Amino acid sequence: MPMNLEGSCQCGAVRFTLASHAPVPYQRCYCTICRKTAGTGGFAINIGGIAASLQVAGAEAVGVFRAALDRDGATVRSTERRHYCTRCGTALWITDPGAPDSVFPFASAIDTALPAPPEQVHIMLAHKAPWVTVPEGPEHRHFNDFPEETIADWHKARDLWMD
Repeated sequence: MPMNLEGSCQCGAVRFTLASHAPVPYQRCYCTICRKTAGTGGFAINIGGIAASLQVAGAEAVGVFRAALDRDGATVRSTERRHYCTRCGTALWITDPGAPDSVFPFASAIDTALPAPPEQVHIMLAHKAPWVTVPEGPEHRHFNDFPEETIADWHKARDLWMD
């Protein structure tokens, strides 16, 4: 059975619930967008959620941001939509038209106790800030870009998927 999650922004204007098959906060993203919009430690952590289960109270305080990307000298908008509280700035969740059945809440916005990850996967390291020190060791895996393994694949391979 999927795990039911509750989340909110810092000021309380936005509260949300959703169900998640993939609630373990194992993946640290160091991309420029995550780092600058939600990653005060130099990275952000997203978990996987079921889009159809997302219920929002305070939707009038939710803003949507699409990052500007430089693609070979041309500026294009990211397809990912980053939802945040317009009153306090809390990063809430990401949606992507390429994954319409999924929503990716920021672990920092989740109020429900999440399962502890057995390992940390560090992604987009080619974009990390120079001041960030990335942990080493057998419980840490490193990728300069996105790994082939999706959030769902990672959970299933470790028998952490919640059906």
